[in-house]
Amino acid sequence: MIDRGFPYSANRDAKVFILGSMPSVKSLVKAEYYAHPQNAFWVIMGDLFDFDAALPYEERLVLLRESGVALWDVAHQCVRPGSLDSAIKMESVVANDFETLFKTHRHIRAIFFNGRKAEELYRRLVLPTLASEFQTIEQYLLPSTSPANAAMNRTQKLASWKKVRDTLENS
Repeated sequence: MIDRGFPYSANRDAKVFILGSMPSVKSLVKAEYYAHPQNAFWVIMGDLFDFDAALPYEERLVLLRESGVALWDVAHQCVRPGSLDSAIKMESVVANDFETLFKTHRHIRAIFFNGRKAEELYRRLVLPTLASEFQTIEQYLLPSTSPANAAMNRTQKLASWKKVRDTLENS
């Protein structure tokens, strides 16, 4: 079965992009980014941008957008049995159209990858296709907020993810 991701969530004046690989099965079913209850993403975003992670999904998206944060995934579609990034069939991945997005969101200054697979997909499938002006956008690998990343606890993940807020404050 082919999994298809979500549209991006971004205001025109977004300054940073957080990119995942592909929504989990739980996220696809709920039609929400980072919907798995054990995924630390929304708790971390709430800590960074001072909102309650238990707010309704649409309100959380609005608060992120108002903070200058855009969300998307590198893969538009792929074949992936289950939810693990390691199960993504690389030959099946179709990347999202970042060239068009960057042309319409000219304030993006940094890309933050939510885990190594998102970074790998972007570097392999997207970066070589971009115009040179978009290849120079700063890129940062952050630890995955997924519960599959059990090597770090939530506090350790939050410490790394503070780079997102710091980048926004310094832009």
